[in-house]
Amino acid sequence: MNQDKMHLVNKIFNNETIRTVWDKEQEKYFISVVDIVRVISESDNPQTYWRVLKKRLKDEGNETVTNCNALKLKAKDGKYRMTDVVDIEGMFRLLSLFLVKMLNL
Repeated sequence: MNQDKMHLVNKIFNNETIRTVWDKEQEKYFISVVDIVRVISESDNPQTYWRVLKKRLKDEGNETVTNCNALKLKAKDGKYRMTDVVDIEGMFRLLSLFLVKMLNL
């Protein structure tokens, strides 16, 4: 398990709570997209923000969105719900997409 990558993720998001899952078989971390969106966009409703952005990206034919998997992650209420996740590389692709969309580049 590569703890250096998770340390990097925590530094990127200023130690905000970002839900992650370690997949032993693939030897990869998977990171909650909604948590990334919450931190980057500072949105009051990151689920809606992600849903709208995801639809726009799909309509544009963006492959990053099609590479999102869904895993059950623990929500604030303690229940496990299906949540879009990406691996570390997918996280960086999403971050670059957010910057482009937010800056209208």
